[in-house]
Amino acid sequence: MLQNGLTLAFLLRILSVVQVIIVGPYLAILLFLFLIPLGMYSPCIREVGTLGPKPALIGHRGAPMLAPENTEMSFQKTIEHGADGLETDVTISYDGVPFLMHDSTLSRTTNIKEVYPNDTAQNAALFSWDALKELNAGAWFLKDKPFSCMGSLSRADQNQAMNQSIYKLSNFLRLADSQNKLVIFDLYRPPEKHPYRNSWINRTLEVILNESGIRPHLVLWLENDMRSFVQSVAPGFQQTMGSKAPVEDLLTDNIVKLNLAYTEMSSEDIRKYAEANITTNFYVINEPWLFSLAWCSGAHSVTTNAVHTLKNLSQPLFLMGADPGTLPLAGGESGASPAVPTKVTQCWRVAPTTSSGQ
Repeated sequence: MLQNGLTLAFLLRILSVVQVIIVGPYLAILLFLFLIPLGMYSPCIREVGTLGPKPALIGHRGAPMLAPENTEMSFQKTIEHGADGLETDVTISYDGVPFLMHDSTLSRTTNIKEVYPNDTAQNAALFSWDALKELNAGAWFLKDKPFSCMGSLSRADQNQAMNQSIYKLSNFLRLADSQNKLVIFDLYRPPEKHPYRNSWINRTLEVILNESGIRPHLVLWLENDMRSFVQSVAPGFQQTMGSKAPVEDLLTDNIVKLNLAYTEMSSEDIRKYAEANITTNFYVINEPWLFSLAWCSGAHSVTTNAVHTLKNLSQPLFLMGADPGTLPLAGGESGASPAVPTKVTQCWRVAPTTSSGQ
């Protein structure tokens, strides 16, 4: 009898251990699934009436989910979708023509392998403009599909994309001026032995001030080299800094805007700079939940690949309003009015880039 009792107790103990082994991980997974949305989409808790205006949208290399990046079509699409500004990258050809190109080489975004197969690894700045304008800068977009959630293009858009060329800076600036759009760009210094290696900023300024006709206040000048000289010849530019600094230093350099990676986003910093009339732009923000976080943090603008998506948000996702002095309650109880998104899509870049920068 005693032996039977011990056997039963032993079996019950084993059963308990098995239950823990099975149920424990199951409960852990349930807890993880319950908590993970809080880490991905933190509620935007604001006192009623304190949410700032929607951040302005700046198209990152145009609208690269809708058209080949840094082409005329890409910027036209950005404008069609109501962006407030256009972001790009500027390189200078061997004969002194500033043009738009993000990568250090031409292999990713042109058909150089077909036209100049022996020069695919050569720096883009070492080509003449006559050579550059012969390249197709759009066919790659239809073949490689640089983003995971691009969708399908109309036949007209496919035909237009197939016929894109490398875009001159002067033409880009004329387009922006005609549509009253801000412009911001990374300016790449040419490599060693390039004729404009030491006059790259001067040449860029010539195009901006003398050839394009763009109104100076539309230019967010980001390049830090020769900033004092730039301010002396183009006092109308909006001086923009690519890193945080003490307010006193920024004011001394006449900085009116910061251009920062979104990982540096801080409500406290945004507020501190805004009090000194220094606005803040964050890059590169594509997802509605991240844009919502920037909005709730007080960001003034964001650089994005997804102007066509973010333009549709009328308020931040998961916005929860509360009367002053109270906290919003969970689950939509009194005092809280959450805005639940109808659909949240994660979209990422598929095609790699070959140089640093935005």
